[in-house]
Amino acid sequence: MGQVSRIVVVGGGQAGGQAVDSLRREGFDGEVLLVTAEDQPPYQRPPLSKDYLAGRTGLDRVLLRPAEFYAESSIELLTGTRAASIDPGAHRVELATGRTLDYDRLLLATGSRVRRLDGMPGAHLEGVLYLRTVEDSDRIRAAMDSAERLVVVGGGYIGLEVASVAVEAGLAVTVVETLPRLLSRVATSELAAYYAELHRGRGVDLRLGSAVAGFRDDGSGAVGSVALADGSEIAANLVVAGIGIEPVTDLARAAGIDCENGIAVDSGCRTSAPDVFAAGDCTSHPNAFFGRRVRLESVPNAMDQGRVAAAAMLGADRVYESEPWFWSDQHGVRLQMAGLSEGADRTVLRGAYGDESFIAFHLRDGVLIGVDAVNSVREFIFCRRLVAARARPDPDALADASVPVRTLLPAR
Repeated sequence: MGQVSRIVVVGGGQAGGQAVDSLRREGFDGEVLLVTAEDQPPYQRPPLSKDYLAGRTGLDRVLLRPAEFYAESSIELLTGTRAASIDPGAHRVELATGRTLDYDRLLLATGSRVRRLDGMPGAHLEGVLYLRTVEDSDRIRAAMDSAERLVVVGGGYIGLEVASVAVEAGLAVTVVETLPRLLSRVATSELAAYYAELHRGRGVDLRLGSAVAGFRDDGSGAVGSVALADGSEIAANLVVAGIGIEPVTDLARAAGIDCENGIAVDSGCRTSAPDVFAAGDCTSHPNAFFGRRVRLESVPNAMDQGRVAAAAMLGADRVYESEPWFWSDQHGVRLQMAGLSEGADRTVLRGAYGDESFIAFHLRDGVLIGVDAVNSVREFIFCRRLVAARARPDPDALADASVPVRTLLPAR
């Protein structure tokens, strides 16, 4: 690799924010520029549907690093600035402002965008909102102050977390999910059933196997009800659509960079273009845990890839090989997941679904491939290590709550 004196990072999410921090921690003393279309420095997204939305956490606690970190670290932070195009051959980024940035290394950390309902009747009405940014969360929180009835479109984690906050705020909440159960992409049917009962127990109306057909005007240009495909309507003066996200690959595709369910990178976050790297939600990568190329929508993936990309841009032979993990908070219940349940041929329960705390261990051919832990924060640390080690724990010991999980870790 040639001499590196200037690195440009496009994207102000957790991958981009972690990357610029890691560059300085790795000892890079050249120019670092971070370009983000958002008006804020890089921040954490998970609180936007949890404590930040509920008003329990302020913006200062959501920022990935304090605002002064960037100046103190000699990082040029260009907020409210969109990258219009990149030219890998010329090693240049053109900004929407007309300014051009030459680079020795470029990191694309463009993240993801929400899937929208723009083609649906009434999707333009006031009160039909989405959640992805700080500004989105601010709008939803402000709308909840005057709303009485909320409809959440989509039964995934984001929608369910919003439903949890809204119920606590005193709103009547209905969740509409097209598929016959919640969390269909990411959870077992047993865990989904547990969460369905949890939400129903807190007063959430679940409409499973129901499709939204459109939104009705209340006569003032604002949403007044949600129309379902079966002809029924649900009164609502606030709608939050959480129907998934898609990777932002526009810049990469326009520049001729290979994309495959995201910007395709190798285990060192390198793209098909020389000196161009990518990290976070926008990427797909070869994953040893899954045994195939995957795109992970998770904070740990973004942070880990940000660190690997920083090292790789400086010439280090660092490899991304972390096991996937995720968490969610709903109605005061903390769920933590590591690995995956898909493909398991046996599930061992420590406790029972519905207990105050329980753990589901998922095994395939005797190997632990995934864990779902509810209100088991201390044990989850060791559950992750078991999954990462491809351990073959004794199923009877897994089920026995008197056996600490740490004692099941294989000897080194």
